[in-house]
Amino acid sequence: MTNWTEHLPDAATTYIAGRRLDEVECIIADIAGVARGKAMPASKFATQANYYLPNSIFLQTITGEWADNPGGQFTEPDMVLVPDYSTTTAAPWTADVTVQVIHDAQDQAGNPIPIAPRNVLKRVLALYAAKGWAPVVAPEMEFFLTARNLDPNMPVLPPMGRSGRRAAGKQAYSMSAVDEYGKVIDDIYDFAEAQGLEIDGILQEGGAGQVEINLAHGDPVRLADEIFFFKRLIREAALRHDCFATFMAKPIEGEPGSAMHIHHSVVDIATGKNIFSAPDGSETEAFMHFIAGMQNHLPGAVALLAPYVNSYRRYVPDFAAPINLEWGRDNRTTGLRVPISGAEGRRVENRLAGMDCNPYLGIAASLACGYLGLIEATKPRAECTGDAYNIETDLPYTLNDALDLLEEDPALQEVLGEEFCKVYDSVKRNEYKEFQQVISPWEREHLLLNV
Repeated sequence: MTNWTEHLPDAATTYIAGRRLDEVECIIADIAGVARGKAMPASKFATQANYYLPNSIFLQTITGEWADNPGGQFTEPDMVLVPDYSTTTAAPWTADVTVQVIHDAQDQAGNPIPIAPRNVLKRVLALYAAKGWAPVVAPEMEFFLTARNLDPNMPVLPPMGRSGRRAAGKQAYSMSAVDEYGKVIDDIYDFAEAQGLEIDGILQEGGAGQVEINLAHGDPVRLADEIFFFKRLIREAALRHDCFATFMAKPIEGEPGSAMHIHHSVVDIATGKNIFSAPDGSETEAFMHFIAGMQNHLPGAVALLAPYVNSYRRYVPDFAAPINLEWGRDNRTTGLRVPISGAEGRRVENRLAGMDCNPYLGIAASLACGYLGLIEATKPRAECTGDAYNIETDLPYTLNDALDLLEEDPALQEVLGEEFCKVYDSVKRNEYKEFQQVISPWEREHLLLNV
């Protein structure tokens, strides 16, 4: 093997410059977006030609159980992991000098594993490329900093701030609220800089201890990689300061949920122009088709945008979460918002995705809906110019219903890959079945002696 460190991004090269690289973490995202893989001495990584993991990691649920294999026999053949050196980044919270490298999954004949989330996103992008298009996305990440929660039976509490008081809600955009846990934010900045990850902005959201990080627009795979890295670095920064960072969609009762809003535009590869804008700056038919595709196919995609039973606790009125498929210009009550912008920056913001989704799958599903709209050339419903929160919708309100809607959308399944959709369904049905067997404190409190 040639010297692999010659292929590294600048930030990784700077991080290890003049120091002995101790360890390399070979990682890949599973269905939940959890980093799976193996760590090895850097000297071994430099000389080993191939790396392997069983394909069964994509059948693992969020609780660590194993879902049924819809493909038949459970033989767990090895996948070949191929390093994407362009993703190499520091792990600055470790004691030794360590870097992380995201790997792609191939079978032993060199074909992409269709159920690997990063490959699912690449599949969707390939469909765009075949039409001469390149999608551009800009994700927003919302999450909560919380007090350490060591007993799952106890409610999650906001963190203690530097003032000695717990963080308060309803302080959106407050600089003082962000300063309450400034040391965590400082470490997030430092870790991101060491990893070469660009932060477009950090702000206080409406929940107690809720933070939003905005990322600059760019290539969907690169942005999904960055969110994958960000989730880990944010958790590590929080642990340094005796608190947790959680990306649960709704971790605290009575507080808003955490979303991963996704801004989309599409560029014509030949001209470099945004296909949503005509030469005179007006909206194009393609722009309307993209919106229509999202309205028509997002019900089936919600299973990927809201992947857990807790995800659907976000979809309630009056908590700043969209519960509809309406679209509107500069209207935050609609699930599909068209932000104020110039012609070059014309885009659609999908406000349905939760921060608990796998970033590869959330972005892939959202782009898949827009792609189908461009192909089907349908028109959206009339623009919503008022309060859309009270408009009835076809969105599912439970994970089980969402999975049913995905099954009922063959066009969406074809774009994402039918084999992947079967595996995803198996994993999520298994998780839902596990949840159904849990008796909650609410049930014990209200039903034990009253029914």
